[in-house]
Amino acid sequence: MDALRKQATKFREQVAKQQQAVLKQFSNHGPQGADVIITDEAELHRHQQLEKLFVSTRAGKHYQRDIIRGVEGFIATGTKQLELSTKLAEDCRRYSVESTKADGALAKASLHYADARFNMEKERDGLHRALSTQVGEPLRAMVMGAPLEDARHLTQRYDRLRQEAEVQGEDVRKRQARSREGGGNAENAVKLQMAEARMQELTSAMAVLGKEAAAAMTAVEAQQQRLTLQRLISMIEAERNYHIRLAEILDQLYAQMVLERQRSEALPLTADNYTPSYDDNKPNGTFSSSGIGNALEKSMYFLAEVLHPFDAEGENELTLNLGDYVVVRQVSTTGWSEGECKGKAGWFPSTYVERRQRVPASKVTETGSM
Repeated sequence: MDALRKQATKFREQVAKQQQAVLKQFSNHGPQGADVIITDEAELHRHQQLEKLFVSTRAGKHYQRDIIRGVEGFIATGTKQLELSTKLAEDCRRYSVESTKADGALAKASLHYADARFNMEKERDGLHRALSTQVGEPLRAMVMGAPLEDARHLTQRYDRLRQEAEVQGEDVRKRQARSREGGGNAENAVKLQMAEARMQELTSAMAVLGKEAAAAMTAVEAQQQRLTLQRLISMIEAERNYHIRLAEILDQLYAQMVLERQRSEALPLTADNYTPSYDDNKPNGTFSSSGIGNALEKSMYFLAEVLHPFDAEGENELTLNLGDYVVVRQVSTTGWSEGECKGKAGWFPSTYVERRQRVPASKVTETGSM
């Protein structure tokens, strides 16, 4: 009998020691609750980190989808504008070809506009392709890609394992209580040991899976941030180049249309086939008003540099090349000037040249003497 008592006492002491070890490892800040396993600071930090990463990558994924929808809407709207603009360009070209005054200023200006409009729509189509291939498709590939889904699945597995560990921790706590109340019951002690062993397995597996999920989610978040920023920069670069090219086309078109208007307004001047001669000059270097009337402003000769090339279309017009120097002999109120360059005289748009005080030595022989 004494031997049985001693054996029971010894067994109770062993159980008590095991209970203390389990309580020390798994006990929480309070005796109640299912979170008895969340005592390791590193594990708690990892759990919070995964929650933040999950929220961050989800927001990033939604933002990428917003950009994709925006790009698709922009392309759809632009495609409709492209159709309307192309129709307008075709109408302008048809008018210029079928007009009874095909050589008139309006017909020529309409043809210039049609050509420019076609070129602008080519640029728009290029912008659409750039937005699709450089922005929409890469973002869509990442949204639907395996790395993001794999990382999220790891996080979800970690959450399920953590929930299972919490349930197991509650089971351990209950068995510890039964063991204390039931004295040295051998069956309770065995079940407690099995529950503790299972608890240890879950804790170890959760730690490994948590590290793996955190690493995967961190990599996905970094890639998500980097790729989205790169695609935004690519989008801005494509739009910037598009608008720069459009500005160049419009500047050229404006110059062409203004030139046609100036030619039209200058027709009364050239219709008389009047070409100023040196005999019309007064001794002081100005032109006499005879033969040209009040349409011309009197001025002194001066040198001017050609800033924009000009191709003569009439007998009285003077072809200019970029960088040439012209001896300007008179300036008309209609926006045209008359002068001499490389031994030839004629009219040209006043805005295509700019007055200079000095002429490079290499240009002196080309401009001729005044």
